[in-house]
Amino acid sequence: MTMTAADDELIRVELAPAAALFRSLGDPTRLAILRRLASQGPARVVDLVEVLGLAQSTVSQHLACLRGCGLVASEPAGRASVFRLAQPGLVDVLAAAEVVLAATGNAVALCPTYGCAGDERVEDTQP
Repeated sequence: MTMTAADDELIRVELAPAAALFRSLGDPTRLAILRRLASQGPARVVDLVEVLGLAQSTVSQHLACLRGCGLVASEPAGRASVFRLAQPGLVDVLAAAEVVLAATGNAVALCPTYGCAGDERVEDTQP
């Protein structure tokens, strides 16, 4: 069966939201925030700053990105906001990723396109 240009475009359009989800998970800081919220529950920015060791502005930018993607939500708590996972299914996504990583060993880290084989490079530096 040969794929037509229309078939290719339909697949691309259908997969675009999933690709955007994985791009949002592709930043180490955003992934660390989500893992922290998944494992320990809601947190304030100051709590995340302490755990991640990053500037408040950096953490806030990443939280804004995750909120814009619909992955986290916040509620006011006095003068602060408390962030939580907006999608409980993220816990399953993160757990599945751990299973895949365990099964593939270092293969993903050694990938010449996206891997981090011993360097400090970060592919996606934009929040």
